[in-house]
Amino acid sequence: GKNLWTAESGGEQLRVYEAGRDVDEAGFIVGELQELKREGVNLSEMALLYRSNAQSRVLEHALVSAGLSYRVYGGLRFFERQEIKHALAYLRLMENTDDDNALLRIVNFPTRGIGARSIEQLQEAAKQNGTTLYDAAARAGGKVTAFVGLIESLRSATQDLPLPEVIVHVLEHSGLVGHYETEKTIASKRREAEERLENLNELINAVTLFVHENEDDSLTAFLSHATLESGEHQAGDSEDALHLMTVHAAKGLEFHTVFITGLEEGLFPHQNSIDNGDLDEERRLMYVAITRARRRLYLTFAQSRMLHGQTHYGLASSFLKELPEGLLHWLTPRFTARKTFDSGRRETDSYVAAFGGVNAAPAPPSPQSLWRIGQRVFHQKFGEGVVTDTEGGGNDGRVQV
Repeated sequence: GKNLWTAESGGEQLRVYEAGRDVDEAGFIVGELQELKREGVNLSEMALLYRSNAQSRVLEHALVSAGLSYRVYGGLRFFERQEIKHALAYLRLMENTDDDNALLRIVNFPTRGIGARSIEQLQEAAKQNGTTLYDAAARAGGKVTAFVGLIESLRSATQDLPLPEVIVHVLEHSGLVGHYETEKTIASKRREAEERLENLNELINAVTLFVHENEDDSLTAFLSHATLESGEHQAGDSEDALHLMTVHAAKGLEFHTVFITGLEEGLFPHQNSIDNGDLDEERRLMYVAITRARRRLYLTFAQSRMLHGQTHYGLASSFLKELPEGLLHWLTPRFTARKTFDSGRRETDSYVAAFGGVNAAPAPPSPQSLWRIGQRVFHQKFGEGVVTDTEGGGNDGRVQV
């Protein structure tokens, strides 16, 4: 593709930040936002951009925790998205069968042939007998009672499971995942269905992180947390609030300061485009993202992030290598003094940098290549370490740690 990078004369260097984990990336961004705010930059003059909608969840969590107002431009907050509300409605009804609103949301979603008339009759029966809709449904017979059977089977199948596995089971067996998988096969609905599935996967990550951060890892506690993080915090129109949006939604807008987040292979450029050989379109999107910033631009990425409830180790975006080195100001040290990372183990572990199908960068590592000498890395078995050497490239690349 053609070289798309330009530098406004007199502008600042692009600030590049490499975080250990996605939550650390979000924490760094919050710290910078607070600092810029102290310097007099309004939140409304700043934007966080991401390639996929599902990436907003980690950022939203950090912003809510820090009490920073934000609004999602051209989209909904994570817990307000249709598929997330559907998933939570299943969980709410399993947790509390008195929740009539939850039942009404999902009794016929995915479609089970329960029409508006059946639902009206159900509401009338509940009213007459002074019971919940769920109790009325249990006695109604037919498809409505079959729905109660589904909820009961979800409850009994998940009662002894850890919370993240409860979510996985419910997404699968409620028919939600199957519904969006089917929509994915329809050309006109494909992109939207993929996005909804990404969000459902992100819900698994949200639950996994919640369990990790909180002593009370009950479903009840998570549902309260979800309520807390949902719409009530959406900033009012007149309020000074940060903008969150996908790169697609950012076209035509400009801000004093922009953070382009999640700059990792598979995220940005997106895996679908890598698979389809459509990197030029991704590169154009990157150009759109970069040119949204008038004064200051941050490029951030993480060595690991949660995907499907598992820690996944990623590679820095190839787009970082395409930027002129002179324009970049790395905010993370390239060389760390730490020689060892596990005093209990004297020998150096050398392992293939293929976590999650990741390729190591060819040696010698250039500063923007993914595995830089001195870089801190994480490994599920060996823990944390520092890269001391790299050799080879592609799938055969090795990293000495």
